[in-house]
Amino acid sequence: MDKQEAKKRIEVLKKEIDENRYLYHVQDKPRVSDAVDDSLKHELAKLEEQFPELVTDDSPTQRVGGKPLDKFVKVRHSTPMISLNDVFSFDELKAWEARLIKLAGEKKIRESGFYCELKMDGLAVALIYTNGTFTLGATRGDGQVGEDVTNNLKTIESIPLGIKIKNQKSAEESPALWTASNIKIEEAELPDEFEIRGEIYLSKNDFEKLNEEQKKKGGQIYANPRNIAAGSIRQLDPSIAASRNLKFMSYQVATEIGLKNHSEEHELVEKLGFQANTNNNKLCKTIEEVNGFFVHWNKHREGLPYQIDGLVIGINDRKLFKSLGIVGKAPRAQIAFKFAAEEATSVVKNIIVQVGRTGKLTPVAILEPTVVAGSTVSRATLHNEDEINRKDIKIGDTVIIRKAGDVIPEVKEVIKRMRSGKEKKFSMPKSCPVCGGEIVKREGEVDSYCKNKNCAIVEMRQIGHFVSKGAFEIDGLGPKIIEHLITEGLIKDASDIFDLKVGDLEPLERFGEKSAQNIILAIDEKREVELDRFIYSLGIRHVGSTMAMDIAKQFGNINDFLSAKEGDFNKMYGVGDKVAQSIIEYIGDEKSQNFIKRLIEFGVKVKNYHSPVLKNKLSGKTFIVTGTLTSMTREEAHKKIIQFGGEVSASISQNTNYLIVGDEPGSKLDKAKRLGVKIISEKEFFEILK
Repeated sequence: MDKQEAKKRIEVLKKEIDENRYLYHVQDKPRVSDAVDDSLKHELAKLEEQFPELVTDDSPTQRVGGKPLDKFVKVRHSTPMISLNDVFSFDELKAWEARLIKLAGEKKIRESGFYCELKMDGLAVALIYTNGTFTLGATRGDGQVGEDVTNNLKTIESIPLGIKIKNQKSAEESPALWTASNIKIEEAELPDEFEIRGEIYLSKNDFEKLNEEQKKKGGQIYANPRNIAAGSIRQLDPSIAASRNLKFMSYQVATEIGLKNHSEEHELVEKLGFQANTNNNKLCKTIEEVNGFFVHWNKHREGLPYQIDGLVIGINDRKLFKSLGIVGKAPRAQIAFKFAAEEATSVVKNIIVQVGRTGKLTPVAILEPTVVAGSTVSRATLHNEDEINRKDIKIGDTVIIRKAGDVIPEVKEVIKRMRSGKEKKFSMPKSCPVCGGEIVKREGEVDSYCKNKNCAIVEMRQIGHFVSKGAFEIDGLGPKIIEHLITEGLIKDASDIFDLKVGDLEPLERFGEKSAQNIILAIDEKREVELDRFIYSLGIRHVGSTMAMDIAKQFGNINDFLSAKEGDFNKMYGVGDKVAQSIIEYIGDEKSQNFIKRLIEFGVKVKNYHSPVLKNKLSGKTFIVTGTLTSMTREEAHKKIIQFGGEVSASISQNTNYLIVGDEPGSKLDKAKRLGVKIISEKEFFEILK
């Protein structure tokens, strides 16, 4: 991107971010998620870093918050309530550390260490105590001027209305101020005006209770705890805040009292009677230790009673912190390390069409690379032409990308406000982009298909499916090896795999005697296959692994399956006309019949279906396994559960009966405790089986 293009993109980003900020902070009417807003700001910051001459005073990166609401009295902060720059990866975190070392020297950074604290997802406020009495509470506002919300904050019981800070006779009567020199509060009186800053938040349980009450009343269902906390504090009637059971978590002493380290600020406010999260925060000596702490909380945050969206990482030495200064409106010595967002923004550079194993054509968006849910995404599925038209997606659009866990990224929506007028409409091709064959769209369906059954890419993807997990599961036959074997003319379809010899593979590039032997051995080990795996491996349209298992149970053996009629499938629960027709089309196709015949000729044996259930002792019970077991693998534990008639689930819910816990359990343990799911050890699991 050249300077002129960057300038145009920056203006579009600034306008969008400013409008989002106004709606969120001033009108209390957010139109996009926090993750989307963070992504837009991250892109803007990167462009301004690349072209610093394009940074202007009105850029969102140079300001902290929106302007205060007119309905409250304005309050000017004693010192600015600064915002933080964000990072989303360990590489970005290391780059931040490198900049600090360049400015201050490695020795000083190492001696200070990094204080890591949970980043509460709440509303930032400042509390002023005059002679020990709470006299003023204000919101962040624009960082310089906030809103006086004292009466609302007084309704929050976790905020002390008074603190004893001087003229104490003993350490027992007045908590200690832990500094390097172990100065006590009574020995060093705090100033008459004392300011503490922190976050107002709503716990997850209170959030759920509030929404349950709203459901019963037929009222508005709230999107998240943060919005409720912010909305409650910014109401003129204090009774609204009083009814919400809000809480306060402190994170800073804003008044200068001679503390040496930032960690001591947390220790002090906790001893003065505030919530400070010292048990969950940590002082780390290295950036690698910081990353380990981040990984820990990314894994266990579900078990917390409140929402967090990352960590705040800062230089612990306060003198060094101040000397590093501020760039824009954010301190150099502190940064927000955000958890991977499940939503982000990007630009659609192009739309291509992929051909799958069933011949289905799927349009795919080629994107400007962006980090979503912890990984860099450069492609997203657009599903089909109807979906593109429904969402009005064009080449050149700025879009919101969504990715949850291992789910394939998809385009959630287009930000049409950011269009320049140069975007181009997409149309599906009239012929197959691989073989040039005819494209058909079956009646009542939204997907388009290549009609050519000999399409090269269809065959290659079909072979990949045939050897995949859940099907024949042949180790060593990845996409590149399959493509290599097809190119060399050694295989035309999946049946040819079972006719391969060591001598066929040894002469090939990237193959030696050992690797050739390993692949042939892996193939020979899979010449016997269960009926459900065999049916799934065929790649019949609409037949996934669960449907394949149901079919195997229904017919019991390969011969009865291949001789079944359409009516036999229609009788099955969950099998509709389309699925039954698809199966019959496959069974009746001459090419499919010859394929199965060759498999059997090459020594493939399809075993009759046998129920995996040996006893019904666990019938009706649902289990989940977390952590590392000592006497068996997790897969072996799943097999045992099924053999005894139980069910294995992937996610914790109130319907889960047991959570089996091994070493180093994940976040499922925390969630199980919250939901009241029975937690058992590996030993207790075996006791149940007895």
